[in-house]
Amino acid sequence: MKINLAYGKNGLEWNVPDGYHVDIIEPQWVEGLRDQMGAVTEALRSPIDSKPLKDLVSRDMKIGIIFSDITRATPYHIILPAILKELDHVDPQHIILFCATGTHRPAPPGELETILGKEIAGKYRIIQNDTNDRSQYMHAGNTSSGNQIYLNAELEACDLKILTGFIEPHFFMGFSGGGKAVMPGMAYLDTIRYNHSISMLENENARWGITSGNPIWKDILEAAELLSDLFLLNITLNKRREISGVYAGDLRSAHKKGCIFAKETAMAPVDEPYDLVITSNPGYPLDLNIYQSVKGMSAAMQVVKKGGDILIA
Repeated sequence: MKINLAYGKNGLEWNVPDGYHVDIIEPQWVEGLRDQMGAVTEALRSPIDSKPLKDLVSRDMKIGIIFSDITRATPYHIILPAILKELDHVDPQHIILFCATGTHRPAPPGELETILGKEIAGKYRIIQNDTNDRSQYMHAGNTSSGNQIYLNAELEACDLKILTGFIEPHFFMGFSGGGKAVMPGMAYLDTIRYNHSISMLENENARWGITSGNPIWKDILEAAELLSDLFLLNITLNKRREISGVYAGDLRSAHKKGCIFAKETAMAPVDEPYDLVITSNPGYPLDLNIYQSVKGMSAAMQVVKKGGDILIA
């Protein structure tokens, strides 16, 4: 049997010898939306529990758009033109793009052009999160867990903050997307360390597909909501990295709807655990850095027998 693992940009193909029982555990196939940019535009104009994006913005407002770094597969060549079209009555000098690197390294100029497109990268001011520069941050408040939330001060000063990203199961936050754009995306190092601390990670609800009762996710949501005037645009992707769903509007309700879809399509049940689970560090762009490989390991851990083996490419 030939198997193709997600590995780099083209995958890693190999043959499983005959005589073994093999199951392939992968997301349910969902067709990409036929008109992907049109679907994003429609979501911006008919959002969930919110006025249309265009109606929220006046000409003189300062707008902040948060985008993911290169380690995320969000198709900004589709998403950003649709957003900016709805903001065409706003002076481009009043629009700032925020690269939500969290604790990741900053993106060099060429990489920003890859993410955003050369025209957009050259037209708008871009601020990248720099967790080593304390002067970038202001104290937004504290969460119920006691985390002191320091967020990028220029983001806080924007009249409207547009949070973008894509939703998929996450191994300790439950799901990606949503408030992650703000924290850890645009947060100070100490704030992120508290959220990612062992005391949070060891909670039994800090795991794949769980947000309710998950202290890490609760902390993220509370941190994001310390900022006023938020608008969410999240998408889901299929295996070919095509947009399979668009969720825009209120941070909580739009993200929740996207999580329900992601859980139904991206999380696959198994009948019993396996002796051997073979996985990867799940392909480009996540495998640009080795620490993302913990996601492949963690997914494999959910379906391997006690004392079984995990092989990761």
